[in-house]
Amino acid sequence: MRPTEIYLVRHGLAGEADPAREDRLRPLTRPGRQRTRAVAKRLVALDLTCDALLSSPLLRARQTAELLQRAGLCKRVQESDVLAPGGDFEAWLRWLQRWRGGSGHHRLALVGHMPALAGWAEMLLFGQAQQRLVLKKAGVLGLTLPARGSPVGRCTLFLLSAPKYLLE
Repeated sequence: MRPTEIYLVRHGLAGEADPAREDRLRPLTRPGRQRTRAVAKRLVALDLTCDALLSSPLLRARQTAELLQRAGLCKRVQESDVLAPGGDFEAWLRWLQRWRGGSGHHRLALVGHMPALAGWAEMLLFGQAQQRLVLKKAGVLGLTLPARGSPVGRCTLFLLSAPKYLLE
């Protein structure tokens, strides 16, 4: 089995939270769509394509994932409740194990939210969440997972970038 690359992508800039509107339905702003589209095009220009793209079911994350898909990062988007705020890291690890098992897949993108994405990255890197990593909106974090065994505490960070550095 080959090592797996995982790209954690935070959703783009969304509208302000409004107590009168359900948070799940908060969309990307126009600047959020523009910047996310530019990041997506840059990632594809860097020859990044993924075997799968999982997205939180919240609107802003789905819109981000769809922009990545349209740019050519992946053929389709799959929603996953584990990527919603408060999602279950252990459930995602079980899904990952099934996905990696014998499929030949080796590149995965996840679109979600802070602080969960950074916490998951820290779990994969250090074995525990330390609340130190920050992922900017439309930012990307790349990890290499070991070819075998649990990835928890055994991954390597190869990319952590705010959108502005990808676009310069």
